[in-house]
Amino acid sequence: MSYASPTSLVSTAWVEEHLSDPKVLVVEVDVDTNAYEEGHVPGALAWNWTTQLCDRRTRDILSYEQIQALLRTAGVTADTTIVLYGDNHNWFAAWALWQLEMYGHRDVRLMNGGRTKWLAEGRPLSLETPSRAASSYVVPAIDESARVVLDALRPMVEKGAVHLVDVRSPGEFSGEILSPPGLPETCQRGGHIPGAASVPWASVCNADGTFKSRQELEAIYGAKGVGDDKPVVAYCRIGERSSHTWFVLRHLLGRKNVMNYDGSWTEWGNLVKAPIELGAGR
Repeated sequence: MSYASPTSLVSTAWVEEHLSDPKVLVVEVDVDTNAYEEGHVPGALAWNWTTQLCDRRTRDILSYEQIQALLRTAGVTADTTIVLYGDNHNWFAAWALWQLEMYGHRDVRLMNGGRTKWLAEGRPLSLETPSRAASSYVVPAIDESARVVLDALRPMVEKGAVHLVDVRSPGEFSGEILSPPGLPETCQRGGHIPGAASVPWASVCNADGTFKSRQELEAIYGAKGVGDDKPVVAYCRIGERSSHTWFVLRHLLGRKNVMNYDGSWTEWGNLVKAPIELGAGR
């Protein structure tokens, strides 16, 4: 069974075949922002998720002006195919894609398997940072239908009008730990949003970092009762792992009404008078 939007993914072989294509821009977005300097896809740029893909003053996604400046500096035009990849099976690559789609870029894709697969296959690496001529790209107006903010989410949760998908690890979901090992604590409480289903992001990937088949993915979410009878909202700790799940639900399974709650547990877990649940749940 093919994916709902098969063109949203490209293989590592496809990327290698298009390394010299002037219409293709490859960008690496890693959790470890130093990984790019250790070797990357030849010709690829690097975007730092901590400084280039968020507005740190407002704790928000990039503004219209900020993302337009980023894309102009990268030499992007309306006809550019942007291929994103990164470590941790494309966590932050998916986050970048989610933002670019909201800002209306026509052709943005993920490299299936990300940095892990590229390295495992012994494909070429470069230590050079390419220089690209700036463009005058005009970003289309933002469409935030792929995103949900707290004020919109709370009444949905209270009414049971949403399928919540918590994509964090089982330990985070149960409240045993507050964050993944090695990452700073950013919440006051452990646990999960009431009614959420635990579907860890890693469960949708094969060992090589590629996505599982559509049939396998449908079975994973079906077993957790995540149907298409209500809107689906994915969340994690800060929004990057849930972007990965949003990509799966939206592009691989074709769900029409799926949103990423990028405030995620760092917001909900710190709220006063906001209910939580503990334990393994469903």
